[in-house]
Amino acid sequence: MDTTAVLVDGYERVSGEVHDALDGIDPRHLNTRLDEGANSVAWLIWHLTRVQDDHIADAAGLEQVWHAEGWRDRFGLALPPDATGFGHGPEQVAAVRVDDPDLLLGYFDDVHAQTLTFVRGLEDRTLDRIIDDAWDPPVSLGVRLVSVLADDLQHVGQAAFLRGVLERG
Repeated sequence: MDTTAVLVDGYERVSGEVHDALDGIDPRHLNTRLDEGANSVAWLIWHLTRVQDDHIADAAGLEQVWHAEGWRDRFGLALPPDATGFGHGPEQVAAVRVDDPDLLLGYFDDVHAQTLTFVRGLEDRTLDRIIDDAWDPPVSLGVRLVSVLADDLQHVGQAAFLRGVLERG
C-alpha cells in the first residue's frame, strides 16, 4: 500500500464515521448542547467539514466547496463568510444551527469528494512540499493532511459520543 492509499483510507474512515454519526439522528439532537460551553453535534460536524474544506482547498490551490458550491448560502449562518469554527466561543457555537442532517451530509460529501480527488492525485514526493511556513518547523503537505485527518476523527468521535448521550438521556 502506498502513502496515498493510506491517506485515502483514512479520509474514507472519516466519511463512514460522519455518516454513522448522522444516520437516523433525531433532528432535535443536532443542536442540543449539554451546557452553555459545550458543542453540538451540528457544530462538530460543520466544524470538521469546514476545517477540511479550508485546509485542503488551500493546499490544493482550489476554491473552498463552502463558497464554490453555494453551501455558505444554504446554511445561512450568522457568521463571517470564512468562519471554520476555529476559536469559536459559546455564542458562535450556538449560531451554528442546523435542523436537517442532510444539509450537513451534503456539504460533507462534497468536501469529501474534493479531498479524495486531490489526495488520489498526489505522489509521495509531493507530501514533502512546504505549504505553511508560518510555523516552526514549517508545515509540509503530508503533515497538514494527517493533521486534518486527526482533527476530523477527534471531532466525529465527539459527535458520536454526544449523540449517544443524548439518545440515552
